[in-house]
Amino acid sequence: YFVKQYSDRGLPGLEAHGLSALAESGIVKLPELINFDEHYLVLRFIEQAPRCRDFQTLLGRDLARMHKAATAKEFGFFEDNFIGSIPQKNCCMTDWSGFFIENRIDFQIERAADEQLSEGWQQLRRRVPELLAGTEEAPCLIHGDLWAGNVISGPDGGPVLIDPAVYYGHREMELGMTRLFGGFTEEFYSSYDAEFPLKPDWRERTNLYILYHVLNHFNMFGGGYRPQALSLMRTYL
Repeated sequence: YFVKQYSDRGLPGLEAHGLSALAESGIVKLPELINFDEHYLVLRFIEQAPRCRDFQTLLGRDLARMHKAATAKEFGFFEDNFIGSIPQKNCCMTDWSGFFIENRIDFQIERAADEQLSEGWQQLRRRVPELLAGTEEAPCLIHGDLWAGNVISGPDGGPVLIDPAVYYGHREMELGMTRLFGGFTEEFYSSYDAEFPLKPDWRERTNLYILYHVLNHFNMFGGGYRPQALSLMRTYL
């Protein structure tokens, strides 16, 4: 078994709910949830084999299949959760740009209480509906914190997702996160697009979605992320 201990009460339940939501799709591979209480989460231990040759292709295919199959009527989730150590607001909304503005960036900016970031965001905020116009899709279940460190190999060498921050969002948000720290190859993106084609210009919105995660890192780790956040904002100003 693999046991995760949390100092904050309730966090194991939030992660358990996220794992359960992803597992219900029956598509992506995950650690098996054994049990949890207020401070502990118990998972089946995963023996990691070397990554198989088509690891990235399988990851892209399975992620696309989950995004296509697991949909909802509203963006959000039935409860707020966490992304890293920072709360993640998941109030349900039918409009993606409104959800992104209010539940994602507004929340992080308010928490940051940083004058430069606040000024930059106020300039960009009014442009978000225009930038996201024409991208309308059904809300789909996303992992929510999909960087390379949250993808491991299973006993067969295939991809396994860990440490989710789930909600029903726009799949471009998920793909944007994969481009923040690297670790995802062109085989991953090609496989995803072959299974569930993206809009040709989706990469033009990547920096907007990365902004959420950089602000989250600012709130977790401090001012070293300010220049990157401001640079991302200037992309669209």
